[in-house]
Amino acid sequence: MEDLARPLGGHPFMSGLDEAMVKIVVGCAKNTRFSPGDFLLREGEEASTFYLVRSGRVSMEVHMPGKESVRVETAGDGDVVGLSWMLPPARVHLDARALDTVVAFALDGACLRAKMEADHNLGYAIAKRLLELTFRRLERVRLQRLDIYKSS
Repeated sequence: MEDLARPLGGHPFMSGLDEAMVKIVVGCAKNTRFSPGDFLLREGEEASTFYLVRSGRVSMEVHMPGKESVRVETAGDGDVVGLSWMLPPARVHLDARALDTVVAFALDGACLRAKMEADHNLGYAIAKRLLELTFRRLERVRLQRLDIYKSS
């Protein structure tokens, strides 16, 4: 069995976590691979897994009934896909589709939530990272909207 501690600890999301915390998270992680066109996440499904992208690109899309999906963001090496696992009702809000071969760590949300509850230092460290990601994504959306309104 491959030891994931070193590669997982090297992912930008894990940056700054001490070795003991990384080893705790490893218990919830596995390597995964997606081919172009495969879905990592589907809108409306239970949000039980999130992905730390190691390589490849993932299109995050909003489904438009009767129309083609609209890409709202592209995630790549070092990004995180799937933030909805943390809070109830834990439903996926976007489709996430591999644009090319994607290699990622899949983290089991229930497993990680339990470990975060048992170790509040780990819980704080992970929650802080998730909040930072959420803030950055909201900031990108805000800037995109400003750009749209500017060109109108």
